[in-house]
Amino acid sequence: MAFLWAITCLALASTVSGCGVPTISPSVQYSERIINGQSAVSGSWPWQVSLQTRSRSHFCGGSLINENWVVTAAHCEFSPYSHVVVLGEYDLSSSSETVQVKTVSKAVTHPSWNANTLNNDITLLKLSSPAQLGPRVSPVCLAASNLALPSSMQCVTTGWGRTRTTSNALATRLQQVSLPLISQSQCQQYWGSRITSSMLCAGGAGASSCQGDSGGPLVYQNGNIWTLIGIVSWGSSNCNVRTPAIYTRVSHFRNWIDQVVAQG
Repeated sequence: MAFLWAITCLALASTVSGCGVPTISPSVQYSERIINGQSAVSGSWPWQVSLQTRSRSHFCGGSLINENWVVTAAHCEFSPYSHVVVLGEYDLSSSSETVQVKTVSKAVTHPSWNANTLNNDITLLKLSSPAQLGPRVSPVCLAASNLALPSSMQCVTTGWGRTRTTSNALATRLQQVSLPLISQSQCQQYWGSRITSSMLCAGGAGASSCQGDSGGPLVYQNGNIWTLIGIVSWGSSNCNVRTPAIYTRVSHFRNWIDQVVAQG
């Protein structure tokens, strides 16, 4: 079973003031060309976070949704005791970047998360201290609970996951790739009954997210606002670029997210 990745897409959402608009503009080529992706513009995906061990080894992605909370995938198994959230990261190999390294005061996994089926693959992380927002660190907008997404819509996913099917090495610089959404019925042609209403499918057109991208964003753009519609969840174990990958459907969990955040 393949594990999770990170994706970014533009979406219609009920917006929080100041979310979803990068100070540093992304440069997205909708060419179906982070397998078969490209290096992002440094700082252009300011909600992208890196989940790392305390020895600073990257293992999953995530998305900043406000100054106190990050959303990621449950399968990333984040532990507040042994892991940290790194904001403002671009080049994992650089020691000169100005990043914010945050501990987490609590991790809240969806109560219906199923590790066998990978259904309801979502965890919220509360930062121990608020993120300092600025040009390189700012939140993404969240998909509204009633958001209807047309299939074939172009989205973007981002992450430091594997860039080649022949190597387990992670990317050092943040990668991005444009992917089309795939309808539930199309996706079920590949994956059958494993696809549930809490999942989104994207890709299968020559590019893919891969291991190490898990927990990261799938976003789409509406006007100048980027909205988080998916969380990199699972896919083919060899990151086959002709097989759609699976993302947690953020709109399905919007009410739960709001409830957890409101409770603090």
